[in-house]
Amino acid sequence: MTFLRSASIAAATLAFLAGPALAPAFAQDKADPKAGAGDKSELYQQLNLFGDVLERIRRDYVEPVEEKTLIENAINGMLTALDPHSSYMNPKAYKDMQVQTKGEFGGLGIEVTMENGVIKVVSPIDDTPAAKAGIQAGDLIFALDGEPVQGLTLQEAVEKMRGKVGTPIKISIRRGGKDPFDVSLTREIIKVKSVRYRLEGNDIGYIRVTSFTEQTTSGVLDAIEKLKKEAGNKLKGYILDLRNNPGGLLDQAIALSDAFLDKGEIVSVKARKSDDVQRWNAKPGDVTNGLPIVVLLNGGSASASEIVAGALQDHRRAIILGTRSFGKGSVQTIMQVTGGGAIRLTTALYFTPSGRSIQKEGIKPDIEVEPAKIENLQARGGFREENLRRSITNPNEKPADAPKPDAKAAPKPEATKPGDRKDEKPAANQATQPPTDPDEPPKEQAADYQLLRAADLIRGISLYSGRAN
Repeated sequence: MTFLRSASIAAATLAFLAGPALAPAFAQDKADPKAGAGDKSELYQQLNLFGDVLERIRRDYVEPVEEKTLIENAINGMLTALDPHSSYMNPKAYKDMQVQTKGEFGGLGIEVTMENGVIKVVSPIDDTPAAKAGIQAGDLIFALDGEPVQGLTLQEAVEKMRGKVGTPIKISIRRGGKDPFDVSLTREIIKVKSVRYRLEGNDIGYIRVTSFTEQTTSGVLDAIEKLKKEAGNKLKGYILDLRNNPGGLLDQAIALSDAFLDKGEIVSVKARKSDDVQRWNAKPGDVTNGLPIVVLLNGGSASASEIVAGALQDHRRAIILGTRSFGKGSVQTIMQVTGGGAIRLTTALYFTPSGRSIQKEGIKPDIEVEPAKIENLQARGGFREENLRRSITNPNEKPADAPKPDAKAAPKPEATKPGDRKDEKPAANQATQPPTDPDEPPKEQAADYQLLRAADLIRGISLYSGRAN
């Protein structure tokens, strides 16, 4: 089983199942007939060293230690020393991982990774305890219930964040240059509704994908059909919002990309050996019938999100708007091992259709748009041509359309100031507060500058295309 994910999911394990196709190809290397006896001899010496250390711990450590714990910690240490995404899962963790890929699991709703010995939040999941408590992408978790996470593996820290539903946990956070602070959360059953949609301005289909679970592609296809019915022939295009989407199932990323592409490569996966390459190609059929697509990305968009964005960008099927993505371009394969557990091992890198590896680079947007605050500026009063005396009448003007005096153009000195009017209300689309986190899509539609830019872009493309035809 192969996984693509930047972080552990909501106090569960990191990475998502991506389908069994890659497991046979990358599960193990073939024996090298040229391997010398000297190499094997050195390997046996190192194994003897491990056995010697294990025996000394069992015999001389100040407190008794279970052999099973020692072996599991040794295996996990060996894997985590390779890269941030390889690790060992004991039978319980392996079972939890299998459950969570179905879109329902217990936890807090935080996507996390390990960075410099502390837990870094990749993104909170929408409508979960973490999101409601204001946890933000980029937050560093340095303690859990007052106990430091320094020295713990990612899996151990995740285990501490798990617990019985309804029980509280205190998370200590560092955020940017601010003073550390604590956030109290209550564990819940997390049901991930990975697809949300709405009609934006009666003519644009907005689809937000929060993660790639088994229901993602079917959810998007259902959303598109409902948006078509709701908008009718007014539909000008789609906005696919992948901001703060940490990734998920590889097969779902491929299927979603295929839904928007008529042909061509979607992604390729290259392993250690040059001949270990797999490619996935799109099948004919575009569910949007060629309407414009804008994909929104930010620093919390990772892995499977980057596959979709990279495929649509390389085929010029969509315009990528926002900020540079997370940059996780590796593939993890889940291999079950003796005892019912499994190892998550990085076995390959994935590449976009043009051959780009986004490992550490991310997807760079076609149009870079940083989150921004939107506010209306009151226009200065002034004259227009229609307010000038003896101005020439428009020859196309009907008598009923005669211009009326512009009261704002020449206010009287005693006129009431706009700010003194009791019935005056602020503009409906004026943002009262900026987003609290540059990587978190604002809760209020009016404050989402990136979304407004995407909508304007689609309407502009539609207008230009209509004139060209």
